[in-house]
Amino acid sequence: MSALAKRLGLLRSQAGTALPSVTPQAPMPPLPARVAQARVDAARSPEQVVAQLRKLMKLRAPARAVRPTAPPDRTLPGEEIAPGLRYVEQWAPWPHDDAELSLVDIRHDTARRADLLAFDTETTGLAGGTGTRAFMIGAADCVDGRLRMRQLCITTLGAEREMLKTFSKWLKPATVLVSYNGRSYDRPLLTTRYRLARLRDPLIDLRHVDLLHPVRRRYRGVWANCKLATVERELLGVLREDDLPGSEAPAAWLEYLRGGSADKLRRVGLHNAQDLRSLFGVLEAMRDEAVPETIVVPESC
Repeated sequence: MSALAKRLGLLRSQAGTALPSVTPQAPMPPLPARVAQARVDAARSPEQVVAQLRKLMKLRAPARAVRPTAPPDRTLPGEEIAPGLRYVEQWAPWPHDDAELSLVDIRHDTARRADLLAFDTETTGLAGGTGTRAFMIGAADCVDGRLRMRQLCITTLGAEREMLKTFSKWLKPATVLVSYNGRSYDRPLLTTRYRLARLRDPLIDLRHVDLLHPVRRRYRGVWANCKLATVERELLGVLREDDLPGSEAPAAWLEYLRGGSADKLRRVGLHNAQDLRSLFGVLEAMRDEAVPETIVVPESC
């Protein structure tokens, strides 16, 4: 017996009251494992319990429901005239006949309106070279007092050769090409593509009226620049709304090529058609516009 127990016995005898002996209680046996787990589970949320059960049963969590998205709109205007090659044709009134057109004011020989063919390309880049190709070729000409606009667009890389062959059929020996900076960009690019496709280049022997050069000679320093949009505004009173810049055309075509929407590619077609209309409009306006007496030449356009 310890000293504490002896001390308690002495105090009892002195007080005359016997206190019940205190016997140390044995420690409580541990709860069964299932009961302990049940208490833990009761403290958990229902979601935690379900997750634990799935883990024990080696079940995967259900995948979250994904809202179905509508497929991209890949509708393009026109018709497919060959695999991967689309053709679009539009007509617009043109208050001019097919008589001869004097181009002396812009330093070119006289030409018949029926022989003029305005053309413009939309390409995969602006750097040029063999890696750049035209995915769209637009051309406009005068037919029976109306302006006919035709466009070729490839939706697969393999359709390029067929597009070049089709465009060459629109040209004849008397054709006079009309462009804006086409002599330095569009025509050399197409010449390269014809050579790479092992086709005869139909452009090489044709007359070419590039309107950029007479515009520069006449309005350099008069306008802020000589971009086609500026010429349209100053000479034709045309202000483009919601126009897709030409710099975004390559991305629009690549997006469609990779299965994306055709929305921006359709806007490229609208941009190209407006370019064609403007080329004929600028050509007529340059003839009717009086040459200024003084032209300031300090800045390049």
